[in-house]
Amino acid sequence: MALIHSFEKSGNYLFRYRSYFPILLFLIAIPVIYLTDYRRIPIELRYALTAVAIIVSAIGLFIRAVSIATTPKGTSGRNTKSGQIAETLNTNGIYSAVRHPLYVGNYFLWIGITIFTFNIFYIIMVSLIFWLYYERIMFAEERFLESRFGQEYLDWSLNVPAFIPAFNNYIPSETSFSLVSILRREYSGLLATVFSYAFIDHLRYFFTYRSLEWNRISTWVLLAAVLITVTLRSLKHYTNVLHEEDRS
Repeated sequence: MALIHSFEKSGNYLFRYRSYFPILLFLIAIPVIYLTDYRRIPIELRYALTAVAIIVSAIGLFIRAVSIATTPKGTSGRNTKSGQIAETLNTNGIYSAVRHPLYVGNYFLWIGITIFTFNIFYIIMVSLIFWLYYERIMFAEERFLESRFGQEYLDWSLNVPAFIPAFNNYIPSETSFSLVSILRREYSGLLATVFSYAFIDHLRYFFTYRSLEWNRISTWVLLAAVLITVTLRSLKHYTNVLHEEDRS
């Protein structure tokens, strides 16, 4: 099998199972948290790193939200678990600055979480794993888009970077910003992010003090995120409150 076809095949495989990627990070995080001596880190530095971590993850969530809020139905930004789907090529809005904004958002989101472990080696490790994992996915997606849209895709891709945004290329989106789209589609991402922070916080406390303390800020934030998720999911599946025409 030619290398280009091998990359495409592995990228499609990783694409189908990309929702399991966080599980890998959780498994790696357990020994990282266990081996990190948090009591030797000054409390001021811990507070500063926590603030940086939350800000970085918030940037990731914001990038994802902007991508989703301005994406119409049937574009290249709406792929499903079963395979690649694109009825039209999305080339304006955030997609005029970067070809894979959702993955850029994912990177910021997860790097923020890894910063919260206070372990520089884990941050570097996750960055490398993320790049190796998502590089194949991006390659497979772009092969699909090239075969689907031909020269239109090539013209766009030659002027828009894959991962590092070039805002000088920005073209306003033809699709209006929709808060409803964010509420309908991003509650699970918010919950996963808050759960990750709570997981690290409680695991770190357990390894440090050999006991569990449920009355922590992370617990209450997680419960709030669960309540928000249940509410939005119910509205999505059992009412028309979050329904929009021409939106995925």
